[in-house]
Amino acid sequence: MENEVPLIKVTIDGQEIRVPVGSTIMEAARQIGPSVAPPAMCYYKPLQGSGGKCRACLVKVMAGSEKDPRPMPKLVASCITGAQDGMVVENFTNPEVVEARKGVVEFLLINHPLDCPVCDQAGECHLQDFAFENGVGEKRFVEEKRTFEPEDIGDKVQLHMNRCILCYRCVYTANQLTEKRVHGVMGRGDHAQISTYIKNSLESDFYGNVIDVCPVGALTDKTYRFKSRVWFSKPVDAHCDCDKCSGKVQIWYKGDEVIRVTARKNQWGEVEDFICNTCRFEKKKTSDWVIEGPSKIARNSVIAQNKYGLNQGKKPEYALNYAATNFKKIDDSREYNQNLDQIKKSEDYKALMQKNDKFFSKEKSLK
Repeated sequence: MENEVPLIKVTIDGQEIRVPVGSTIMEAARQIGPSVAPPAMCYYKPLQGSGGKCRACLVKVMAGSEKDPRPMPKLVASCITGAQDGMVVENFTNPEVVEARKGVVEFLLINHPLDCPVCDQAGECHLQDFAFENGVGEKRFVEEKRTFEPEDIGDKVQLHMNRCILCYRCVYTANQLTEKRVHGVMGRGDHAQISTYIKNSLESDFYGNVIDVCPVGALTDKTYRFKSRVWFSKPVDAHCDCDKCSGKVQIWYKGDEVIRVTARKNQWGEVEDFICNTCRFEKKKTSDWVIEGPSKIARNSVIAQNKYGLNQGKKPEYALNYAATNFKKIDDSREYNQNLDQIKKSEDYKALMQKNDKFFSKEKSLK
């Protein structure tokens, strides 16, 4: 057909995919699957203009295109870099990308507090996942972190600026879903913060969606705060007839009580159908909804714990990849003894026993 968009070939971590012209590297990688898709902390496909701020999705372009196969000299942000025909990209397989991502995690955690034990986002926090999968277990930052007092920016939304990573998702949400945005980024440099002008409050029918798009616990639902840990609650898909939004939601139960209502998210953690404040904050009874069934939760998610039988969880790919690249491989070609008698007859065992005898005899003489 005349209106068909031509396809181009892109290779990511050795896997080939054909995508429409105009696609970004991130979109191409997501079509292959989570095994090659870069992480994203600021990019949010349903929000126009998002991306290019957190640098979490940096990748190495080994060949720019079939016509110009030269590699790009620096790492590029996959969420805003267009794919070209014949492009070859390395993500998890490139050591330079892995090291750069560790640096990005370190920068994001410079001012982020260790609030996980008290944060409502714990268990479904993208920064937790990003740091666990791509970060390191130590920090080098010794200066004092910047701190802010919690601020109410609406009657049902509280802002914890200490946790914010300035991804701008909430700003784009307010710009594109509401008629009048009253919050944004104030200040510059290390003084930059999300705030409202002269303490204005969010008053649109859709301002509650800033909670869902926030990748960390900076914007929280005041009606849900401290009610339950996410892994103790049960998510259920439901819908209702609503004249403001699609009415398609996810209900979170604690026992028989509806403790919160959120918009449904896809496998990338992105909301595709934003919901209104009436559905989110005011319909907290089961009778308000038509229950469709339990939500599909990834087996390796903390939300799924204790909800499936033993040995049902799938081992996460990043753990296997980390073990394969960071731990010493076992040399199966080495000779080994199969039973205790053979071990006792070996020279290594005799040498070890002699060493132990000398050690214990020295200990006795000291006493």
